Amino acid sequence: MSKVRSAFLQGRLRSFLPFGPEDLPARIAAERAAPRAELAAAVEAYLQRLGAPESSLAAARRLAHPESRVVITGQQAGLLTGPAFTLYKAHSALKLAYAYDDAERPVVGLFWVASQDHDTAEVSRVHFLDADERIRELALELPPAVPVARVPFAPYRDRVREFLEAFGGDAGVRKRIERALEGEWTYAEAFARLLLAFLGPHGVVPLDPMAPELAPLFAPAMERELEDPLASSMAINAAGEALKSLGIPPSLGRPAGATNVFLEGEDGRRRLLYYDDGVFSDGVRSYRLADLKAILHSDPARITPAAGLRPVVQDAVVPTAGLVVGPGEMAYVAQLAGVYRLHGLEPPAVIDRMHGLVLEPPVRRILEKYTLNPWAFLEAPEEAMLEALARTSTAAAELERGLRRVEDEFSRMLAALPALDPTLIGAFERSQRRLEGEIERLRGKLLAAELQQKRIVRDQFRRLLTHLRPLGRPQERVYGFLGFLLKHGPDVLERLCKAPARGHVTLEA
Repeated sequence: MSKVRSAFLQGRLRSFLPFGPEDLPARIAAERAAPRAELAAAVEAYLQRLGAPESSLAAARRLAHPESRVVITGQQAGLLTGPAFTLYKAHSALKLAYAYDDAERPVVGLFWVASQDHDTAEVSRVHFLDADERIRELALELPPAVPVARVPFAPYRDRVREFLEAFGGDAGVRKRIERALEGEWTYAEAFARLLLAFLGPHGVVPLDPMAPELAPLFAPAMERELEDPLASSMAINAAGEALKSLGIPPSLGRPAGATNVFLEGEDGRRRLLYYDDGVFSDGVRSYRLADLKAILHSDPARITPAAGLRPVVQDAVVPTAGLVVGPGEMAYVAQLAGVYRLHGLEPPAVIDRMHGLVLEPPVRRILEKYTLNPWAFLEAPEEAMLEALARTSTAAAELERGLRRVEDEFSRMLAALPALDPTLIGAFERSQRRLEGEIERLRGKLLAAELQQKRIVRDQFRRLLTHLRPLGRPQERVYGFLGFLLKHGPDVLERLCKAPARGHVTLEA
C-alpha cells in the first residue's frame, strides 16, 4: 500500500478508533484495573525460564506496581525474528514506554509473541541481503496448522546454523544468535530468546500467551467469550458494514455461526469453533459449553482467540494504555470497539509503528548522486527514478525546454482568443490538455528509453530495487533486521534504539 493510500485510509479509520496517538497520555492517566501482581509474577517466571537479562526482568517486576501501565505490540514468531518491521514495532513500544515512564506510574514496553498463530508457512522463512548483494533465503518445513508454541525448534537448529555460517558477517552477532537458539525451546520461545538477546538490554518484555506460566491468566476472558460466543462476531460484522458504507473494505468478517475462538484438537491442529443452538463444533467433533470450560481449566493454552478477539483478551489481563500496530492491524483493530465493550473494557490508544529503511553505503551514494528521496523511491520506484533522470538528462532537459515553449505559446494564443472568437475557447482548452498529456507520455518514454540504454543507470536502478524494494515489497517487510546486524555489526541496532518511536526513519549502516 502506498504512503498516500495508507495515510488516506488511516484518516478515515480514525473515526472508528476511540483513542489515537494523541490520547496516549490520557490513557496512561486513566484508571485501569488488571491482575497486576499475578501478571508480573507469571511474566517474571517465564522470563527467568528463558534466561532473560536483568533489564527485562526488572521491567517485568515493575508490572506489579498498582499504577503500572503498558505500551504493547506484537507479531508472529518469525524465523530469526522475521522481517525487520518486527523489531521496529518492538522499538516503538519501548520508546513510547520510556517517554511516559516514572516512579509513581511505571510504563512498561511489552511484546506479545503470537505463539497461538498456526499459519506456520508465514513464519517459516527469512531473507537476508548478503555482502555481494544477493538475496539469501532460508525456508523451513514446519508442520501445518499447528500453533508455533507447540513446534520444537531443535530439529531446525542445524539448518539455521549452516545458513548463518554461509552468510558470514560479524562473528559476535552470530554468536549471540546461536547462543539464543541453544537448548530445547519451542519455535515461539526461540523467537522470544532472540528478542531478549538483542533488545533485552533495553528492557523489552516478551509475553507468550501459551507459555505454561501465562496461559491460565487468559482463561477467564476466554470463558466469558464462550458464554455468548457469537456476540463478538456480530459486533465485528456490524463495524465492517459501517466501514463499507464509507467505501473502506473491512479487514475482518465472520461467516454465519463462526465464533472468535480457536480450539487445539487432540491431533495438535488449531481449528475455528462454530456455534449453533448450544453446540460448538470444530469440524471434527462437537462440544458443549461445559466441555470447553473443562478444557480451559485443565489446559488453557488449547483454547485461544482469533484475530478479532486477541487484543481484547490481551487487554483483559494487561493494563494496556497504548497498542502499537502496523497499517494492516490498524484496519482490523478499527472493527473491535464493540468487542471491547462486550468485555467491559475501553480500547487503548492505537498508535502506528515506526517505519524503517536501512541505507547501506552503496545505496546512500546512488541516492545522493540523483538527489533521490528513499521513501519516494520506495513508494513509486520507476516514477522517482525517472524524475531523477529528468534532472540529470540532457535530452530530458531539452524536452522540458520545448514543453515550456509549447505551453507559453498556447497561453498566448488562449489569451488572444476572446478578441478573435470566444466560442473557440473550450475547444482550444481541450486541445491544450490533450497535447500536454501527449507530451508527458513522450517524456516518460524518453526517460524510460534512457534508463534502458544507459547500463550504469539501469544497474543502479536495479541495485536500489534490491536494497529498498526487494521482491516488489518494502525492505522492512522482506529483509530480517538480524541480517543487517550480521553485515554491519551492532552499531545498526544502537542507531535503531536512538531513533524516534514513530514516523519514517532511515538508519545508516
